[in-house]
Amino acid sequence: MGEQERMVEAILFATAEPVTVRELESRMPHGCDPAEALAHLRKRYEGRGVHLVRVGDAWAMRTAPDLGFLMSRETVETRKLSRAAIETLAIIAYHQPVTRAEIEEIRGVSVSRGTVDQLIEMEWIRFGRRRMTPGRPVTFVVTEGFLDHFGLENARDLPGLAELRAAGLLDNRPSPLGTSHSDEDDPDAEEAGSADQSELFED
Repeated sequence: MGEQERMVEAILFATAEPVTVRELESRMPHGCDPAEALAHLRKRYEGRGVHLVRVGDAWAMRTAPDLGFLMSRETVETRKLSRAAIETLAIIAYHQPVTRAEIEEIRGVSVSRGTVDQLIEMEWIRFGRRRMTPGRPVTFVVTEGFLDHFGLENARDLPGLAELRAAGLLDNRPSPLGTSHSDEDDPDAEEAGSADQSELFED
């Protein structure tokens, strides 16, 4: 098992993206048990500067949260998300798999294609399975990249809606009744309503 731990450790350190147990099995010699090796390795790294963390169905080596400040760069690239994109992302995270129509019903406004395209381009959401309903609409789900960015093992670890509203990331206004408009017509979708993506879902 000690040798298997070394193999798993080597693979995880050499791979930038999280690695699944199935991928580890395909790389390691026949008869190895990467799942057990991961359990031993995770315990071995407790309290160290690097932790073994689970990201969805995969595993990765990540800097200990309390040492993140050591990894910061002097030049920080800031990307903005409009309030429309933040709300759309939050709805997808909490209600996945969810269709565009369901997102619009929850938000009370039409979702522009640009908003969805931006989140897909950032690789924070992806297309899920089509619903077995008339028209077979496509659904959206969050990606492992989204979970990895915010240090989440799965979507169930997301903060509560009350915490998001308290942080100003969700609008407390009631959905407009009898009014149909899109993100382009919503003043909250403008730059003034944008937020730094690194602050999304923080307390």
